[in-house]
Amino acid sequence: MITVRAETVADCAAVAALHIESWRAAYAGIVPDQVLAALDVEQRTRERAERLGNPDSPFTNLIALDAGEPVGWVCFGPYREEGRRLDGKLAHQVGEILALYVRSDRWGTGVADRLVEAALAGLPQPEVRLWALTENVRALRFYARHGLHPDGTHSTFRPRGSDVDIPELRCALVREVR
Repeated sequence: MITVRAETVADCAAVAALHIESWRAAYAGIVPDQVLAALDVEQRTRERAERLGNPDSPFTNLIALDAGEPVGWVCFGPYREEGRRLDGKLAHQVGEILALYVRSDRWGTGVADRLVEAALAGLPQPEVRLWALTENVRALRFYARHGLHPDGTHSTFRPRGSDVDIPELRCALVREVR
């Protein structure tokens, strides 16, 4: 049975490992191989612990557990604008799903559905946005099933340690004001 709860510092290593495994599976052929190979669990664990330890962070990190083992993760909060900085003007109107990753052996099992539903429930804003790599067709189909469709805005994503700009699309869902 899948349960969803807040991520804790004690979860960081397991979540970092599943994040990297998911990246390598989802982005093979999209993100340069050397970037995927260089991903480091220890570094990601430290970064996650630092972010989770920041009491001023406006972002929520939830994990999906199966038999107590983390199998997925989602991060959400107020929308980040240009340069991916928080935009105070939009914070009350637009929320963002910053990341959603599930272990590849759990794709298609409903874990991601539970996480995106939890994120949408946790975002009070009438509009929710997210960015997805243009070539990540599987993710775009998944988000569309949850009402998040490309809104015509394009950008590029440059992975850390790379000089390659990868096309991405912004997806959005506009809901009735609660």
